[in-house]
Amino acid sequence: MTHAHGKYADFEGLREQAIALRRAGLSRRQIRDRLHVYNNDILNRLLEGEPPPDWTKRPTAKDDLRERARELRLQGWTYDRIQLELGCSKSSISLWVRDLPKPERRAPSEQAKLASRMRWEHELAVRDEERQRTKAAASHEIGVMTERDLFMAGVALYWAEGAKDKTYARRENVMFVNSDTGVIRMYLAWLNLLGVSPERLQYRVMIHMTADIEDAKRYWADVIGVDASTFQKTTIKKHNPKTIRKNVGEGYRGCLVIRVSQGAELYRRIEGWWSGMVHSVDRIMPPSSSGKV
Repeated sequence: MTHAHGKYADFEGLREQAIALRRAGLSRRQIRDRLHVYNNDILNRLLEGEPPPDWTKRPTAKDDLRERARELRLQGWTYDRIQLELGCSKSSISLWVRDLPKPERRAPSEQAKLASRMRWEHELAVRDEERQRTKAAASHEIGVMTERDLFMAGVALYWAEGAKDKTYARRENVMFVNSDTGVIRMYLAWLNLLGVSPERLQYRVMIHMTADIEDAKRYWADVIGVDASTFQKTTIKKHNPKTIRKNVGEGYRGCLVIRVSQGAELYRRIEGWWSGMVHSVDRIMPPSSSGKV
C-alpha cells in the first residue's frame, strides 16, 4: 500500500483501486479488507457514485410491498390509507417512502369523507362475510329433503305463488308464475313427484316489451331443459312510464309461466291439501278469539 497509515496520502490512487475492485464485483467489506480502509467515511468517498454489484442486493419478502407503497405514495395516498391497503406498519411505510415528496393535504372535509367511506366499505365487507356464513350454515341444516318434505313445500309454494280459483270466477287451473330459477326448479320437481307427465306442461314467458324476448326464451328453456320452440306465445307486458322499474338490465329475463293442462282435478287436490295443512296448524296452535296467533 502506498498510503500512510490513517491518513490515506494517495487518495486518488486509492480511489482508482477501489473503483476497479467495485466494478470487478467485490462488496464493500471485501474492498475494505483488500485496501485496509477501515474508516467508513473514507470508504464512502472512495466508492462514491459506484453502484453495488447485483449479487449484494438481497431481495426480501417485503420488496413487493415496498414498491407498491411507493406507487401509492406517489399517487397522493396518506400513511393511514396505505396501511389499510397493504396491512403493513406505518414505521415501515415511513422508511420506504421517506425520500418521496409529501402529498398535498386534502381539505379536512375531504379527508373525513374518505375515512368514513373506507370505514363503511370495511363494515360492508364484514357484514357480507357474516351474511355468507349464516346462509351456508342454514343451507347445511336442511340436509337431504324427503319426498314428504318436497310434497309439503310444493303445496305451500303453489298456494303462495300459483293461480287460485275464485267464487266469482271459476278457473280451476294449475298455473304458476315466477322469476326465480330455484323456485321454478322446486315447483317442477314437485309436479314430477305428483306424477304430472312432462307432456301436460305448457310454458310461456311473461316479460316487459323493452326486454330481449328471444334471449329470455333461450334462458328459461335452458333452466328447465326443454326446446325454446315448444314455448307458447310470449305475454308482453306494457311499461308504465310513470313507474320506476328495478327489474331491468342484462339480468332481467321476465317470468316463466307453467300451466298444467287438464288440471282441474289436480287444482282441487292442491286446495284440499292446503286446507288440511291449515287445519293441522290450528290443532297445534289454535287461533285466539282476536284472530292473532
